Amino acid sequence: MAEKIRLDVLIFQRGLVPSRNKATALIMEGKVSVNDKIVTKSGFSVSEADNISIKETDEFVSRGGIKLKKALEEFAINVKDKICLDIGASTGGFTECLLKYGAKKVYCIDVGYGTLDLKLRNDSRVINIEKTNIRYFDKTLLKEEIDLAVIDVSFISLEKVLPKVKELVKNDGEIIALLKPQFEAPRGSTKKGVVKDENIRQQTIEKIKLFSKSIDLKLINETNSPIKGPKGNLEYFLYVIVEKPMPTLKLRQAGNNH
Repeated sequence: MAEKIRLDVLIFQRGLVPSRNKATALIMEGKVSVNDKIVTKSGFSVSEADNISIKETDEFVSRGGIKLKKALEEFAINVKDKICLDIGASTGGFTECLLKYGAKKVYCIDVGYGTLDLKLRNDSRVINIEKTNIRYFDKTLLKEEIDLAVIDVSFISLEKVLPKVKELVKNDGEIIALLKPQFEAPRGSTKKGVVKDENIRQQTIEKIKLFSKSIDLKLINETNSPIKGPKGNLEYFLYVIVEKPMPTLKLRQAGNNH
């Protein structure tokens, strides 16, 4: 017999909400269904086999917006009037969050097609660039300097993405990268796509922090994502500043001056 668990606890464990309090609130509001039936009691008993769905609250077009909101607030980043780049835009949760915080324009880049939410497609502040791998992106498609880049990519290491993003962001520009340990961990260290070993998680974070430093990205801050990934993976945000080396001028030797 399947083990029973409280509905609010299971919703939180599945990473569908940032906290148990949020789960309780949604349940009481009648926004949670178990096997297609609305349940309004937080202590309702469910099992892992039950199908649980949540009626969207529509703060953002996707959960990505909730994630980035926490990072922007915790890192105290001022987005107002900035030109932004959203790598791995998907449905546009990060993009919508940037716009709500006052971004002047957001360039959305994604390898997919037709994924960006319709209301964002129709927003004049959004430039939608589809079927595009950021590693091979043509910088001439950007009409302005990029002040801030946000990254949410899957099935690829940030080591493959950060060097290109650094090229696209202006000197002293900012990058917020969502680090997903399952795509950074050594082969064979995940179980069904989930990194359960805390030591491995920390190793992946340190790996990307060291790599960032090696390509002149200065780490300013880091924090955990408020929501787990789809399979329950813990995710993290790194906040770095682009430090492009200044060109050096060769001085004539004193004896060669005329």
